[in-house]
Amino acid sequence: MPTRFRVVDAGRLTGRENIALDSALIEARLAGEIGDTLRFITFHPCALIGRHQDLAQELNLEACRERGVQTVRRMSGGGAIFMDEGQLGWALVCDRRVLGTATLPEVTEKICTAIAAGISKLGVNARFRPRNDIEIEGRKVSGTGGFFDGNILIFQGTVILDIDPAAMMAVLNVPQAKLEKRQLQDAGARVTSLRAELGEMPSLEAVKAALLEGLAEVLDIEAVPEELSEREKALAKEAHDEEIGTEEFVAEICNPAREAGVMVGHNGAKNLTAYLRVDGQQDSRIREVLFVGDVFITPTRALLDLESQLRGAELADVPAKVEAFFAEPAISMLGLTPADFSDAIADAAP
Repeated sequence: MPTRFRVVDAGRLTGRENIALDSALIEARLAGEIGDTLRFITFHPCALIGRHQDLAQELNLEACRERGVQTVRRMSGGGAIFMDEGQLGWALVCDRRVLGTATLPEVTEKICTAIAAGISKLGVNARFRPRNDIEIEGRKVSGTGGFFDGNILIFQGTVILDIDPAAMMAVLNVPQAKLEKRQLQDAGARVTSLRAELGEMPSLEAVKAALLEGLAEVLDIEAVPEELSEREKALAKEAHDEEIGTEEFVAEICNPAREAGVMVGHNGAKNLTAYLRVDGQQDSRIREVLFVGDVFITPTRALLDLESQLRGAELADVPAKVEAFFAEPAISMLGLTPADFSDAIADAAP
């Protein structure tokens, strides 16, 4: 029997309002106040960074101000993205057990396969590409990410209906290493849109219907339209006003290297940065460490727990401590290994 999913749509919101509503859905689902939910999301222009990213490094803040592009920090990991009226977002908030999978990589593959099947119903050949993209002929049309909170999963993604490469490149500081890896001159060459692939702009309703069809076929769900409850709206307002909508939250990580005594190191792929302070004899002990980057890790506080556990550790003991930390079955991540964290610290160390 298909699993029932309520389908909600709050209309076009600011980026911070949308992230606050994500928070509200998670809280309400954890409390058992709502059932498994699929939400469609539309945005006013904004630039969103991942939970563990450096605001100043990922975004051209002056360009964001000049263009009226709101800066937003997500609760989930991953990289920086530009959102405007040309993208459709979606989010699943559900009991992880309805998907019958255990780890974040497994969940990612299953959901992305369903979304790709839905996009393909519009007349293109969409495919899941690990670690978390959906592509058409090698060009990205959808990015995704998610995490677990206990047994509750939140998994989000976007579908690019149309794209403004100039706006995207103006507000995003795309790492040169990413461009060189794919031999691309700019990020605009890495992505495509449904308008470009179909030769015309599909309607939002057509894309929503196609996604629902793909999700129903692959995940065996039954979609039932509903309105947001007053409780969800109240929780979203509280989350926005007290945390997600504040400048303090968005700029929580912003140019950590500006502080005195901070050393900077990277893993081999340079998609993870460690900001390190040391003390002790011969500067051999970690005073504090902050990991920053395009990180998908669950549960969301796992990275904070790792940073806490490494405080006071001898640098020589870091590899063993990191391996032991990630041996915990409840922790999973995409695209990184425990050695990446040790390597970033070793690269920063004196």
